[in-house]
Amino acid sequence: MSQDSKKLKRKNSKEVELSNEKLSKPKYGRVPSFPHQKIWSRCILMIGVVTIVWYNSKAGKEIIFAKQKDVISMKNQIIECSNDFKNDLIKYPKCMPDKCARIVTDELITSSETNVLLNIAIDGLKYGGSDGGASILDLHSGALSKGSTFINIYSIKKAQKLFTHNDFSVYKNVKNKIQHAIAHHFGIDVNKLYLTKPTFFSRINNKPAKTTHDEYWLPHVDKITYEHFHYTSLLYLNDFDKDFQGGRFIFIDKHNVNTTIEPRKGRVSMFTSGSENLHAVERVTSGTRYALTISFTCNIEAGITDPVLIG
Repeated sequence: MSQDSKKLKRKNSKEVELSNEKLSKPKYGRVPSFPHQKIWSRCILMIGVVTIVWYNSKAGKEIIFAKQKDVISMKNQIIECSNDFKNDLIKYPKCMPDKCARIVTDELITSSETNVLLNIAIDGLKYGGSDGGASILDLHSGALSKGSTFINIYSIKKAQKLFTHNDFSVYKNVKNKIQHAIAHHFGIDVNKLYLTKPTFFSRINNKPAKTTHDEYWLPHVDKITYEHFHYTSLLYLNDFDKDFQGGRFIFIDKHNVNTTIEPRKGRVSMFTSGSENLHAVERVTSGTRYALTISFTCNIEAGITDPVLIG
């Protein structure tokens, strides 16, 4: 090949590279990148899938797992752990359950303990309340629903003497009972299970929703909503079909099946927090529903201490 031919080839090659560079280079500068695009895309996809599952399941079969009128010593439903739940717990091998499940018992918490907790919820929530149908009270942070936002109940002078040392002692004792029950039923080391946030009282009525915090009926997975949740528990503080209508707890399963728990005063439900337990709360149509959510994590760094009454 002659020198002239080689020079011509190199020239043509450079022209092609320059042409390609112009085509790939944005006309108005660098293309912006958004690191959270994938996360948001996944969230949007999850919401879409959950919505489809929810509306399909409404026309499906319903299994009443725990009726309000029944007194249940202990009842469980074994389910397959989701991959997301198992993969997350690889980091915490002593916290991996023997099997994923839903467990209900009416014999763990006494009626006197339940009454103390119900009074805490009623008295505390009097100082706040959402504009919509769902309000919460968190004794750990002091968070209390108020209008469309939250306030700190401990900053309210009238509320500073609202709770007693006995109230907080009962709260701690109930938490300890549930923590040990979860460890026992799921076959894990109780010392590797830590209370986490949010742990809160809830009050639900039939007011129309005003903010996203009021939309309690939307299907969700606890581990997605709250990153550090591994085990979720609910203590019902009053009765379905007596104190309120609606408000049943519904697990949304495959093949258009709903597995339903009817709240009973003093009833505790416990379940793994992964996507194997997609769930929702049925809309309350009348009355007021009270419950206490107590959540646990296997991540010691996400653990919280028991609330302490100052004074």
